[in-house]
Amino acid sequence: MTGLKEKIDMMLRQVQKPARYTGSEWNAVQKDHTNVDLKMVLAFPDLYEVGMSNLGLKVLYEAVNRNDNYLMERVFAPAADMEEQMRVHKVPLFALESGRPLAEFDLVGFSLQYELCYSTVINMLDLAGIPICCRDRTDSDPLVVGGGPSTCNPEPVASFFDFFLIGDGEEALPELLEKLAGLKKAGLGRKEIIKGLSDLEGLYIPSFYEDQYNDGIYSGLVCTEPGAPLPVRKRVVKDLDKAVCPAAPPVSYLQAIHDRGVIELFRGCSRGCRFCQAGFIYRPVRRRSRETVVEAAKKTVALTGYDEISLSSLSSCDYPDIDLLIEELNAAFQGRKIKFSLPSLRLDSYSVKLAEQVHRGRRSSLTFAPEAATDRLRKVIGKNLSTGEIFSALDAAVEVGWQGFKLYFMIGLPTEERADVESIVDFCRDVRTRFKKKAGKKLDLSVSVSTFVPKAHTPFQWEPQISLAEIEERQRLLREGFKKIPGIRFSWHEAEASFLEAVFARGDRRLASVLEKAWQLGCRLDGWSEHFSFKLWKQAFEECSIRPEDYANRNFSLEDPLPWGHLHCGVSFDYLIRERENALDDARNWGVENE
Repeated sequence: MTGLKEKIDMMLRQVQKPARYTGSEWNAVQKDHTNVDLKMVLAFPDLYEVGMSNLGLKVLYEAVNRNDNYLMERVFAPAADMEEQMRVHKVPLFALESGRPLAEFDLVGFSLQYELCYSTVINMLDLAGIPICCRDRTDSDPLVVGGGPSTCNPEPVASFFDFFLIGDGEEALPELLEKLAGLKKAGLGRKEIIKGLSDLEGLYIPSFYEDQYNDGIYSGLVCTEPGAPLPVRKRVVKDLDKAVCPAAPPVSYLQAIHDRGVIELFRGCSRGCRFCQAGFIYRPVRRRSRETVVEAAKKTVALTGYDEISLSSLSSCDYPDIDLLIEELNAAFQGRKIKFSLPSLRLDSYSVKLAEQVHRGRRSSLTFAPEAATDRLRKVIGKNLSTGEIFSALDAAVEVGWQGFKLYFMIGLPTEERADVESIVDFCRDVRTRFKKKAGKKLDLSVSVSTFVPKAHTPFQWEPQISLAEIEERQRLLREGFKKIPGIRFSWHEAEASFLEAVFARGDRRLASVLEKAWQLGCRLDGWSEHFSFKLWKQAFEECSIRPEDYANRNFSLEDPLPWGHLHCGVSFDYLIRERENALDDARNWGVENE
């Protein structure tokens, strides 16, 4: 360990932002490795600043480390300069708290937040000296588990994981560690241990199932292990008041992307926007009581020093008596200059009142997500707000002094037409004009447009993404339109990155070969534009003789087996089919009404 520590100290002098790799932050948990039953490292396949903003990481860190029998340490993806140093000096990927190589832990858990992290997962395994494919690992290697929202369809990365934990993890992971510790004490080998874990609810073991294909088209999954569940059902935490609410997470030395305390108001969403995966996979809705939230806020401020607390949820306005909660929080911290924020506001007048109550005179800009600029398309996607209601909310915000807005839209939504895309420009022009008339000055307006990605376990999971050429054409149309409106800051997501996200969101196990090839060619940290190389990804698909369009642009029929169909993430496919039909009915009905 001494030699390794000296090498690490030497490398840190050669890289930017060495604090990404030093550990020892305030509230970081240090435990004696010789005095615990099981050692786990939680791996976040992105840079430190991103991972340290993730609430799930903080929840699991506390859920495990509150038990004296286990320890959890952290590791994040090294930046390019640090990876170069590690490979040159042959230093394995190490955990922040102890500096120990990942290969010395019993369990390595990856947080899979979205599909563009997959090549980074492979790279981190390789840097750790852990065989990237589970079939090549031996009894001396750690077990590798994945969790997070991307486990709704983990098939593209199934070859790299021993198992996945589907659904809520704060209760399931400690149970997993308890079972794993007992199996290891019994002296069982790797295969026997994995089999011994198989009765844990929410655990999906890919090696217990075999994928089937007919003429190169996915045709289903066959269970090869007697007693293995089919479908595999996600884990659900039933009572958030009794669940872990991390009050003392490690406080970053660097400024994280979201550098504030976070308290989850509730989990799940009842709005039912048909494109939104989170709105379906985190059901049912479960809320924390006001008393629990206020107490958690007090502890967080006392134990972290943060002066801002984010009240997190998918739709904060839907929290019962949210205005009363804000009053209680303001009263609890009166005179202490503690700020609260609501990161997810519905675009209506009530949200504006809440924002005014939360910000208490601090007005910069408000962020809203209309998603679509026409009433017709918003109705199709389940975003049930009219243009009149949206403008009323914006007017109310201007009247009380808000100086600008950030608006988020999507292109490529099911049933979208050219007029819907052009309406985004018209909508924003109208917002700017209305603001000038009401306030007598120019509006500070930012507009961001992403591309619709069909996600598993949503009503739109059967729908194709529009072609890459169509994405680029619609982005060009918007760029040309916004050029004619000075003063609006317009940004858009890279078309190729959205295309690749759709490929892996709808993918099957055959894509593992593409992921491995892309990693070999140099792909990693693909969520960062400076690292993303579509040229390398195209080469990987070509060398593996796989057409990415067959995944992203395929229109599944309702009878087609889906690569994720063996996983039950809380909402039945029958319900999703009904919602899909409702969306198409909404589109048809709107067309009839406007003939």
